[in-house]
Amino acid sequence: MLRIYNTLTRRKEDFQTLEPNLVRMYVCGVTVYNDAHVGHAMSALVFDVIRRYLEYRGYKVRHVMNFTDVDDKIINRANQLKEDPFKLAQRYIDDYAQNLKDLNILPAAVNPRATQTMNEILSMVKGLIEKGYAYAATNGDVYFRVTKNKDYGKLSGRKLDDMQAGARIEIEEAKEHPMDFALWKAAKPGEPAWDSPWGKGRPGWHIECSAMNLKELGEQIDIHGGGNDLIFPHHENEIAQSESFTGKPFARYWIHNGLLQLGGEKMSKSLGNIVSIKDFLSQRNADVMRMLVLNGSYRAPLIFNEETLDAAEKNLDRLRSGLRLALPNVKGVPAGSASELTSQAQTTQQNFINAMDDDFNTPLALAAIHELIKAINTARDNGASDDQLRPAQATLRELTGVFGLQLQDKKGSGDADKFIDLLVEVRGEVRKQKLWPLSDLIRDKLKSLGVTLEDSKDGTTWRWG
Repeated sequence: MLRIYNTLTRRKEDFQTLEPNLVRMYVCGVTVYNDAHVGHAMSALVFDVIRRYLEYRGYKVRHVMNFTDVDDKIINRANQLKEDPFKLAQRYIDDYAQNLKDLNILPAAVNPRATQTMNEILSMVKGLIEKGYAYAATNGDVYFRVTKNKDYGKLSGRKLDDMQAGARIEIEEAKEHPMDFALWKAAKPGEPAWDSPWGKGRPGWHIECSAMNLKELGEQIDIHGGGNDLIFPHHENEIAQSESFTGKPFARYWIHNGLLQLGGEKMSKSLGNIVSIKDFLSQRNADVMRMLVLNGSYRAPLIFNEETLDAAEKNLDRLRSGLRLALPNVKGVPAGSASELTSQAQTTQQNFINAMDDDFNTPLALAAIHELIKAINTARDNGASDDQLRPAQATLRELTGVFGLQLQDKKGSGDADKFIDLLVEVRGEVRKQKLWPLSDLIRDKLKSLGVTLEDSKDGTTWRWG
């Protein structure tokens, strides 16, 4: 039975969907005003792995990820660049879509946008006013009335009285309560705006996701995901307005990933320590970022530095080693030894499932995979043939595929292995002719490219690293 940690209840719970074998999953996307960074990549990878595992376990997943394409940050950035805000947003949406493709992240079923959900947003705001959960202020804004929602703060664990103590009402605001939040914002000169019963304006940040959820997935969903930084106020406010509007529980399971830190320091534009996905992929293979995420709990902070990235590279090298061909000129091992390898593959698969069923425990699942790799490499060293290795290697491919790992060489070319095999074969002929300087030159050149040759009485094998 799959168990998931639910932020709302602060405990692991058995996973039961609203509809058998169907998972409705909404994950908050990005506000498109600049290049997406590796922190965005971390969150996207976490939920990609969750989705892949759910599908592996037989669920059909309807995955929705939104784009916030009208926002103060977008407007300010467009003004700085003297660019139309809608064109700017589209440019960064296109860039992010390419980032996700380059990271081997499965595309969402739909990517709704705030600007394409305006009718649903207006309908929801009207409904909240009619139910007494919202009010139109004198300044043209519309606010959600937090005091009307009796369990406001249940996701974050904050109490309204404590929130009020640290809040202030600005003079120009016409709120009834300091913690009331904007559902609709009156237009300012030069800003994009839409007609509404309360005058021209645009939606507040939180109402967008509630309206997009309602439009794409219905009144209730199974999983709502995002980073820890979204728990309050964004997700807290989503719950308040969605449940007030429908009168039903909103999301069954709230899943939040930890935040990425650069060298132990939170990534921040003000600190100037942002690493874009594009810059990262120009230096490292996409699998490295994925392995970095897999190496730790998705709920924990993730340290991003050269040391952790190098560790991820070494882990990938270990995984690749399990896919190497048999030693040359082998005749195979006894059937009993081959069956032991098959048995280990079955054990690994079950241990993998047990680990992932425990709140997507990827480090423990990786440990199970490494046991299989150890068995494969031992069998190869003992003379197993390709036919004997192939079933266990197929299991290895299957399980690493659940993680979305491609296990290509470090340059990202799936054909490199064939060329390395050819060079090793040529070097073998060179060694037979005792042309030792040329043999050493091939070995050293491959070493400089990250390929290590291992000579034995049975021939030469190679590995990455």
